[in-house]
Amino acid sequence: MATGPGGADGAAQERDALLAVAVRRVLGTTDAYGATVHLRSRDRRSLVLCAIAGVPLSIISPFRRVAAAGPLPAAVSYRTGRTVTLSDTEDMMRRFPQLAVGMPYDFASACVPIRTGDDTYGVLSVLWPASDDGVPEGARRHLRTVANRLANGLAGLEAAGGAVEPNGDTTVVELTPPSAPTTRVGLFDWNVVTGEVSADDQFCEIFGLAPGDFDGRAETLAGRIAAGDLPEFRTAVRGALDRGHVLAARLRVLDRDGHPYPVELWARVPGSGADGRSRLVGAVLDTRTGTAAAAAVERLRDGVFSLDPDGRITFANHSVELLLQTRREDLLGHHPWHVLPWLSDPVYENRYRASLLSQQPTAFLARRPPDHWLAFSLYPDAHGVTGRVVAAVPPPGAAEPPAEPAPGTWTGLGVMYHLLQLASALSEAVTVREVCRAVADEILPALGGQELAIYAVRDRRLHLVSQSGYPDGFLDHFEGTPIGARVPGAETLSTGTPIFFESVGQLAAAYPGIELDEMGAWAFLPLIASGHPVGSCILGFDRARSFTLEERGLLTALGGFIAQALERARLYDAEFALARGLQQALLPHRLPRLDEVRIAARYLPGTQGMEIGGDWYDAIVTGRDLTLVIGDVEGHSVGAAATMGQLRSAVRAFATVGHPPDEVLARTNQLLLDLDPGLLASCCLIRLTPGDGHALVARAGHLPPVLRHPDGRTEALYVAGGPLLGVDHRAEYPVSELRLAPGSLLVLYTDGLVEDPAAAIDEGVERLRAAVAGHGAAAGSAGDGVEVLDRLAERLLHEVGSTHRVDDVALLLTAYR
Repeated sequence: MATGPGGADGAAQERDALLAVAVRRVLGTTDAYGATVHLRSRDRRSLVLCAIAGVPLSIISPFRRVAAAGPLPAAVSYRTGRTVTLSDTEDMMRRFPQLAVGMPYDFASACVPIRTGDDTYGVLSVLWPASDDGVPEGARRHLRTVANRLANGLAGLEAAGGAVEPNGDTTVVELTPPSAPTTRVGLFDWNVVTGEVSADDQFCEIFGLAPGDFDGRAETLAGRIAAGDLPEFRTAVRGALDRGHVLAARLRVLDRDGHPYPVELWARVPGSGADGRSRLVGAVLDTRTGTAAAAAVERLRDGVFSLDPDGRITFANHSVELLLQTRREDLLGHHPWHVLPWLSDPVYENRYRASLLSQQPTAFLARRPPDHWLAFSLYPDAHGVTGRVVAAVPPPGAAEPPAEPAPGTWTGLGVMYHLLQLASALSEAVTVREVCRAVADEILPALGGQELAIYAVRDRRLHLVSQSGYPDGFLDHFEGTPIGARVPGAETLSTGTPIFFESVGQLAAAYPGIELDEMGAWAFLPLIASGHPVGSCILGFDRARSFTLEERGLLTALGGFIAQALERARLYDAEFALARGLQQALLPHRLPRLDEVRIAARYLPGTQGMEIGGDWYDAIVTGRDLTLVIGDVEGHSVGAAATMGQLRSAVRAFATVGHPPDEVLARTNQLLLDLDPGLLASCCLIRLTPGDGHALVARAGHLPPVLRHPDGRTEALYVAGGPLLGVDHRAEYPVSELRLAPGSLLVLYTDGLVEDPAAAIDEGVERLRAAVAGHGAAAGSAGDGVEVLDRLAERLLHEVGSTHRVDDVALLLTAYR
């Protein structure tokens, strides 16, 4: 399909241009300082960051890909089609703790869906400095207008055949500087032989000439150069022409009032004429404003420096060198916390991030070894940060160098990284046990805690789910505590507010008579998800400590984060138990035992929660015959399991009344078409007469059975078969005959056993055939046979199944003695 004149690249460029226009427009109309655009991925499961402006990409990088079904504001806006606003960091911590963990800074924000008709392309997110008013009044209307224009533009691009889905790159939209450029540039072309000069208007202005007054002669320009600079300039021009290299000269020109000022002249020799090198083309730079500003800053006793939005130093005056005792060459282009070891504490980087995202000035003290204290001030805007550093007096209590922080104590960004790791672990945790393990593994090391207890609410009482570090039996008498009881673990949940105790005395005074262990400080966090109580989390510290405002805020966000993960895991556990119970109820409760035949079966789920597979097996005794069945309904859902149950019952009913295998499949096919569940199914049916080993085989789109002969020869029975069940009313299912000798082994299976994303399905069947050949020698003859078959079934699941399996497996082994 065509994608416009530029093909796929042209469509991507047009899409990026639409995003850039939208971002610049929204920043120009809403007084916001930063904006991002997330677009949906091709599979609609993710939102991918495609454009960003005014905010460092390095800070937003944890959110470059957001799950569309996740709990972040952009995902909620995308799913609901509504604008989601956050007024400040407290609002964010309460409603979206996951975002607060990754960006615990004070700002206001709004997320607007990029939507046209019933189609949502993504989300436009905008940031403002935090204020009492939150999102500015009237900004929502502007945001919706810009988002709607962007949606219409993307829809038009898509209608023209262009792809609007992300390609993996993020466009960083450069914003217009807040002031006019401090450097003027004029261009010229000078024929040195004839003395003719072609120059643009800016060039004339720099030389103090009105553009309309310049006669194009070099002599005129020479009259505008300070007399003392002319001899050196002419020498430089001759040298450039003779040697053919670039001319770089500094000289003074006269302004319209006749006052000299410095400029830089850069030129090159473009080629040679008949009389040798004769032309220079280049530019003249008027750097007066920038030079004067730099000179003024250089004269300051205060250190002045500039950071780009990513935190790298772009300018530093001479005083910065003296105060930091570091050369400018070693600072420029680097993060200060990477160049200066004494600024490597994550708290200093956190100050920079907080200043940039809150758009509020901030200040802090730092010690330059051995005992020099410096005061830093940061002044941010959307283009970066201007910094000031001066000598400072030591703060109270700073007579001795600060001790190294004890292992596990709060260390600014270090803790945040632990919390981000917790976020990652919780996103992968499925069960309640996995959630509790992730919390214990990340929270205690991050905060230096020694005890952790997680309680869940059941029947309005608290029940211990997980604990770490408590003395044996200490928590027993708290089991079953009503959520309205007068104990901190219950009161934090009933009030919805965290409770912090910085010493034993505080806890004992608030709750006289409460049983204490050896801890010295505690944090009791309510676990509340979707507005209802889930449980409580208790952290214990072995010594008294204070909880800063930052710590309390992050711990509050952490409680909400754990609550949502715990609630999700509890729902999963309940769904899993229900799904597996339903699935097991649809499978045979026992397999028949016959003198001539031994049967073993295995069912291995490969899905999660209510994603139930449609695999089944059965063994049906009808008079002198035994009918072996294996089948697989496509999909993973309750509907697939229900269809599986109907088909299993149908096959059993048709086989029991004596229909031959081909009629059993034909009638089951007709039933599936009549039911019209929108699903297809495969099936393999073998009717065996144990008395003489005669067997009839019919297949409906199913993989071939594997037969091991008594002599060890093993083959996949690629016998004739018909189409999948549920495809064609007129489908026929041919029957093949075979004779089993005593000691033979039949293996029926579903595709989950032999599928591997990295290999063809035939390779999986061959892998199964080889495994049966290697392990099946005694299966049909040794002892009772059932135990041997059970062991063989386990080995086949272990050796043949793919490590990347995502499908259910049904396996039916039949040994004919």
